Amino acid sequence: MRDALGAVQSVLVLGGNSDIALAIVDRLVEGRTRKVVLAVRRPESAQSTIDRLTAAGVAAEAIAFDALRTEEHSRILGDAFAKAGDFDLVISAFGMLADQDALDADPLYAVTVINANFTGAVTSGLIAADLLRKQGHGTLMMITSIAAVRGRADNFLYGATKAGQDLFSQGLGDSLVGSGVRVVVVRPGFVHTKMTEGLKPAPFATTVDKIADDVIAGFSKGRETIFAPSILRYVFALLIHAPRIIWRRLGG
Repeated sequence: MRDALGAVQSVLVLGGNSDIALAIVDRLVEGRTRKVVLAVRRPESAQSTIDRLTAAGVAAEAIAFDALRTEEHSRILGDAFAKAGDFDLVISAFGMLADQDALDADPLYAVTVINANFTGAVTSGLIAADLLRKQGHGTLMMITSIAAVRGRADNFLYGATKAGQDLFSQGLGDSLVGSGVRVVVVRPGFVHTKMTEGLKPAPFATTVDKIADDVIAGFSKGRETIFAPSILRYVFALLIHAPRIIWRRLGG
């Protein structure tokens, strides 16, 4: 339950090794967050983060979670909520960023990316939303991508998975109005992380720290959709209407 000042006290991160999610968690911990659960494929991979959070006075642990093993999501999230007693915020931050050429060459690999980025987000999102609704409060933060806004030739399958996740999240949020639960959609642009290492930066490329600052600012203002960096909100307000021939020339 949020404290008397409305601060988030407990967080569950699905995809708990995400650089963006961890930067957001760090800022929450600087406030009054004192319980963090990181759901990752291999819990040992998050041990250094757990140690760092514990040293900061946070009750932190890592649990096993695989986006592709959708049949396990209900049990894993149910157990996490039962053990914690309450989560103020669930961050969905997992995903796969794959080279479009590799996806073109291997349709089965493309299916894996779709299942990780979209199918896994749907199952875990529905389950998390239901658990939040049953406790009567909380926020589900879905980290999608600016790639969800308009398809580009060089990452159209990744963009399609994120567009599906984004649209799902918006509709889920609308369905939860009046329940005490809300859904926040975060649309990051190109971020310098371990996942994007070696890739050519896109315009307005930024750092996880800047992304986290923008997310916390938007979250504190009660926004349901957060562009990060915030300038992308205005850039894509124009680009979404650009004719396709112009979009292609711009690199779309």
